[in-house]
Amino acid sequence: MSACCGGRCFPPKQTKSVNNITSIPLNTTHTHSHLVPPHGGKLIDLILARDQAAATKAESRDFPSWDLTPRQICDLEMLLNGGFSPLTGFMNKADYEGVCRDMKLASGLLWPMPITLDVTETFAKTLKSGSSKIALRDGEGVMIAILHVEDVWQPDRQAEGKTVFKSTSNAHPGVAYLMNKSNPWYVGGRLEGLQLPSHYDFKTLRSTPAELRAEFAREGWRRIVAFQTRNPMHRAHVELTFRAAKQVEASLLIHPVVGMTKPGDVDYFTRVRCYQLLVGKYPAGTAKLALVPFAMRMGGPREAVWHALIRKNYGCTHLIVGRDHAGPGKDTDGKPFYGPYEAQELFAKHEKEIGVTQVPFQMMVYLEDKDKYFPANEVPEGSRVLDLSGTELRSRLNEGREIPGWFTYPEVGVELRRSFPPRHKQGLTIFFSGLSGSGKSTIANVLMTKFLEVGGRPVTMLDGDLVRKHLSSELGFSKEHRDINIRRIGYVASEITKNGGIAICAPIAPYDATRKDVRGLIEPVGGFILVHLSTSVDVCEGRDRKGLYAKARAGILKEFTGISDPYEEPTDAELHINTAELSPEEAAQEIVLHLEREGFIGMNREMA
Repeated sequence: MSACCGGRCFPPKQTKSVNNITSIPLNTTHTHSHLVPPHGGKLIDLILARDQAAATKAESRDFPSWDLTPRQICDLEMLLNGGFSPLTGFMNKADYEGVCRDMKLASGLLWPMPITLDVTETFAKTLKSGSSKIALRDGEGVMIAILHVEDVWQPDRQAEGKTVFKSTSNAHPGVAYLMNKSNPWYVGGRLEGLQLPSHYDFKTLRSTPAELRAEFAREGWRRIVAFQTRNPMHRAHVELTFRAAKQVEASLLIHPVVGMTKPGDVDYFTRVRCYQLLVGKYPAGTAKLALVPFAMRMGGPREAVWHALIRKNYGCTHLIVGRDHAGPGKDTDGKPFYGPYEAQELFAKHEKEIGVTQVPFQMMVYLEDKDKYFPANEVPEGSRVLDLSGTELRSRLNEGREIPGWFTYPEVGVELRRSFPPRHKQGLTIFFSGLSGSGKSTIANVLMTKFLEVGGRPVTMLDGDLVRKHLSSELGFSKEHRDINIRRIGYVASEITKNGGIAICAPIAPYDATRKDVRGLIEPVGGFILVHLSTSVDVCEGRDRKGLYAKARAGILKEFTGISDPYEEPTDAELHINTAELSPEEAAQEIVLHLEREGFIGMNREMA
């Protein structure tokens, strides 16, 4: 092993290249040459020196600004800190096309995942390739970097989905983001960083690639096996990682993602607290926890290769690749998007180019008679295997039932219960949808009264008309404005739910995609029950206490739901209620009974 600087190891003095990109040269004592070299041979550092950053900031006053999305901020941080070495910015068109087609940059170097800056068509048409510069800003307007525009183009996003994810299905989270949330134009070019995005949490765990490499060198770590995770770790994961490190005689880096993961995943604050509890389970001096802020795409095989290249930049020599690594789950037909070992197979095919050794592992299972975990392919015949699926774990947490000690450590169980109390103690949104006159407000008021009678959780009514008056008075009734109104209601409801309250929402909410977005916003923080009032137009029009249908028929009211504008009936509602057949009290009781069945009302039948 090469000698290190005996505790005096610091990131090397920055050296500027001709294109004004900072790089950290290899093969010097200061760069710890006994560690695996970064991908492409040098660790990119795009942060400008202080005097240059000040001059660039002053120069940028007339640059067009782009407010970065959460995923773009993750990508930008990894570009600036060298985690995406050898990339020096968001991909230009040639690199993008090469990566989509055959996982190769224009230089011929392996890279499996497009890293692109997506913008609106309006913004794209203000830019000029080769001359424009963009000020990239975070959500608070702070400028993080300057992008020197090289290419502006409109990609074929459907083709990107087919080549990168092998799918065009919205059931795939990577495809769903690409087709529904990303913008239709891409901008590529090199970056100059003014600062890294700000983080106020877990600061001691947020090491950059250069900082983590320096830590490895100080501690004499030469072979490092990384464990990529986006979920809480339990006994099976500890056993798996311990076995993997022991097998290759390497130190262990637990390297969880704290950027964007799969929608519905446990929040990273809870996960990191669980990881911190588990580091002490390993032999002293053999395991380290650090956080990585990139945004996952759930791209299966390609993502496994990408994870390895990222960990290589952080100084790791090995990566644990599990069954269905970074898999997004199943498609609408119930079939997995990728084969169970497809990620391991693609990794093996490119292992030499990757420069990181794969440590393949099967799923770990618990054998009751031996009180130990074993890889699934090493289970002795006749052994009794115990298993607890993620669905069953969530069910036990929701119902307040015991989590068995063979599955997780007691301290992890306590931490999970802090973040995921039983359903009858969680926040909840009851979201009505139906035509005007279907009875939404009346039933919502009956339901609110029932909750207030019982007490225990604060209750807030978000009635469509009242929200229009107090929160959305400037909005009209176009599809765009209706969507904005429903998203505002959803945001307020999510905050109420996150803080343990009950939100009862009673808008018309005619559009399926917007309702789904609201569900996606609320379900990660609490309960969400969609109640569809399926009362027909004829019945609603017959009630017409406000005279709205008459005005719509006369053409006075434009874009009126059910008359001149469509109502998209929900197919994912938890309850369908026809108020032509039930009184408001009876309809409210149907909802109460459903809430009791789902555990949102306690076992004492508090609202019966």
